Amino acid sequence: MVQRYFTQTFGVVAAIIEKEGKILMVKEVKEIAKDLWNHPAGWIDVGENPIEAVKREVKEETGYDFTPTGIIGIYSFYKKHLKEDYNITPHAIKIVFAGTIVEEGRTELAEDVSENKWFSPKEIYKMDKNTLRDIDIKQILKDYLSGKNYPLELITQITSE
Repeated sequence: MVQRYFTQTFGVVAAIIEKEGKILMVKEVKEIAKDLWNHPAGWIDVGENPIEAVKREVKEETGYDFTPTGIIGIYSFYKKHLKEDYNITPHAIKIVFAGTIVEEGRTELAEDVSENKWFSPKEIYKMDKNTLRDIDIKQILKDYLSGKNYPLELITQITSE
């Protein structure tokens, strides 16, 4: 596992996956987010294309193959409330994708996720800090439901040799 540092801004990808009006969420087991619901999300590895990163994260956390169809938004999320409990102040730049999954051929969940569950938007909006990992999920869901959808071409991967 790659060591993660919260001493500077870092890149995260996430996915909103909808089926029959419900949103797929994952329950985390890591100490900082133990038993809290999140959308499938995770860090972009150094050198990794964000589109490939979201496919990887969704596969790891849900077991499903994910096909991104658009970008809901790019969010700057600064968690200053963690300073008191964990002595960190993470600041993520989060690229959130909409997309579809293939339910056949599902694989096992990653060890940092205990379960997946489909929630209605109303159920997610009722969640608080005791059940929802991050409050930004509510804003992202509102943006998704309002129809925000930008082309994947918004992301250009450039690698310098």
